[in-house]
Amino acid sequence: MGIAKPRTKNSESLILNTHFMKQQKTVRIGIIGLGNIGQYHAQYLLAGKVNGAELVAVANPSPEKLAKFGNLKTFRTGEALIGSGTVDAVIIATPHYQHAPLGITALQAGVHVLVEKPIAAHKRDAERLIAAHRARPELVFAAMFQLRVEPRYRKIRQLITEGQLGQIVRVTWINTDWYRTEAYYASSAWRATWKGEGGGVLINQCLHNLDIIQWLLGMPKRVRGFCQFGRFHQIEVEDNVTAYFEWDNGATGVFISSTGEAPGSNRLELAGTRGLLILENDKLVFIRNEEDMIEFSRTAKHGFTKPPTQRFEMPCEKADQPHATITQNFVNAILEGEPLIAPGADGLYSIELANAIVYSALIGQTVELPLDGAAWEKQLAQLIAESKLEKKVMQADMTDFTSSFRR
Repeated sequence: MGIAKPRTKNSESLILNTHFMKQQKTVRIGIIGLGNIGQYHAQYLLAGKVNGAELVAVANPSPEKLAKFGNLKTFRTGEALIGSGTVDAVIIATPHYQHAPLGITALQAGVHVLVEKPIAAHKRDAERLIAAHRARPELVFAAMFQLRVEPRYRKIRQLITEGQLGQIVRVTWINTDWYRTEAYYASSAWRATWKGEGGGVLINQCLHNLDIIQWLLGMPKRVRGFCQFGRFHQIEVEDNVTAYFEWDNGATGVFISSTGEAPGSNRLELAGTRGLLILENDKLVFIRNEEDMIEFSRTAKHGFTKPPTQRFEMPCEKADQPHATITQNFVNAILEGEPLIAPGADGLYSIELANAIVYSALIGQTVELPLDGAAWEKQLAQLIAESKLEKKVMQADMTDFTSSFRR
């Protein structure tokens, strides 16, 4: 008989959690933050769109917002909800700087965590949150990156994985249909401020797009950002951006975004040695080279010829409630051990890209990745300390915010 190895605390917890998954049939969920997206999560949970989940509690500092959920347990702070013992899991939907501290508090309390994007306001805080999860690996930690379940991006990822595009040489994403008015920015004191949000269009609107870029292609090695701050709005953060990426294999990329351009555009191009993928207006077009373009160039006898091509058009269906799909996956991971679509640790990559683009623009230099999170944290603290913004908050109609989900 062999000598049994002593169990570590984490291995014991993992065994207990496996047993727990087999016994538990419902996950009691609490939502922290009842802004637009927090209330949206509450709606589909209360409507029974997520099997095995029960919304039992909400937390928000506003009594008026809590009053809408009088049939649930209500708390004025996320910490109070987490410490109440009434939930197995939380969805964190607060302003950005609260994501990491609340996530860490929940994990330390043995509560599963699904955090809205970004997982933190900056890379260093994201690293702290991920470290907290490493200390409690038996818990489920997921991120709300719902574009990963959209058929158009899943199809693109499949084509890349199968080698249908050959070697990727270029990506271009013109993503300027994020138009926002002054009323949007004035709707909350924390919006579009270094202190409240940690950035502008990149950290708020474009985190999903940046996540898709790295999900499809991996992280670039070099980033050069060109940002305009308050170009179109009375804000201090970036609202107009052009970024350049380089990958180790020689592929290059350009990402353009803005909240001030109307009507705006949303066109994604992926060029590979075996063809070109274009995603625009809910239609995916694949113009496929019958021969690898580099091999064709090497063997062609004529100077102005091109490889013959075939054109394939693939209409893109819209995913049915992608936020609920990510939450269902989160619940299934807790109950059944289902692999996560968007593991929480993956949230580091998009926030790193957003931080690196702005940091590059501010210092006027190309930034090598991985980004020095401490350097950006220091730069961000300086921006907060030097801020002279006097923001006026006003009531704004935000009922149409769900229209921004489909990107």
